[in-house]
Amino acid sequence: MLSVALLASFLAFVGHASAVSWYFLRYYSVSGQNFTSFSGQMTIPPLPQAGTYYLWPGLQPTDNSGVYQNVLDGRSGTWWIGSGWCCSNPSLPWGSGFNTYANEKVTFENTLDSDGSAWTSTLVRQSTGETVTDSFPLASKSFNQVLFAIELYDVTWDFGQLAFSNVVITSTGTDSSWCDTTPENYNSATTYSITGLSASVSGNTVTCNIDSVILEKPA
Repeated sequence: MLSVALLASFLAFVGHASAVSWYFLRYYSVSGQNFTSFSGQMTIPPLPQAGTYYLWPGLQPTDNSGVYQNVLDGRSGTWWIGSGWCCSNPSLPWGSGFNTYANEKVTFENTLDSDGSAWTSTLVRQSTGETVTDSFPLASKSFNQVLFAIELYDVTWDFGQLAFSNVVITSTGTDSSWCDTTPENYNSATTYSITGLSASVSGNTVTCNIDSVILEKPA
């Protein structure tokens, strides 16, 4: 359901996309290390109007061939959240999802399966326990970017802050230097705060724990 608009998402990373406003924070893994999971909780902001608001955490691969996302979509006038891969190479159907409302919390979890064959996304609406799980054949992708993003088409950032909590990111390797409080802030466009960050290494896995990532307002 998001293929056309999310194609513009992808194009915005590699070129020009008209009528889009971007605000995002991005972590890059260390060269030779790949992200293997990304989870956390999103607090749902108010939706001022029906409009093309896409708010999402996501992962992007080394070849920038697309974006693997959990997208909060405001086009209908009621928030809907679902997971998927945008937009081709491979072309995949969008995953399942559900409606959610202001001040609710939705937990997201994106994990490379233990056998390395696919990525699994799980979304949980905390107020009701509603849960959806989808599997995506993206094992061939080497994800080296984690993003917290706001993508707006012909609307403004008029919904207040976008808050993530209990964030956990894992990567292969032993170098945890990527886990810090200074991710890339695209075009210095976002006022943000990051609190409660810690990194640990066990065997060949780096774990980055972040209590809170808040995209507060345009800079």
